[in-house]
Amino acid sequence: MAADKGASETAENGKQLLHLVFGGTLTELDKVKFDDLSKLDIVGIYPNYASAYDAWKDAAQRSVDDAHMRYFIVHLHRLLDPETA
Repeated sequence: MAADKGASETAENGKQLLHLVFGGTLTELDKVKFDDLSKLDIVGIYPNYASAYDAWKDAAQRSVDDAHMRYFIVHLHRLLDPETA
């Protein structure tokens, strides 16, 4: 699986592009409000978007029968360094 790649992977400019994959049960299908924050599924932190996407896809496919369960990819590198695109 791509998520097994080394955590030292970086973008061409040498910076890490960390991504968080997590999910949880939503209260309503049309809003991003979680039913119970203590039950969020933190899948992991990944060194690039490609490996985060693979982890997101795996988690989303495991919960395909639960319409209220949603997984997300958060671009942590944008939060840690908002001046970079």
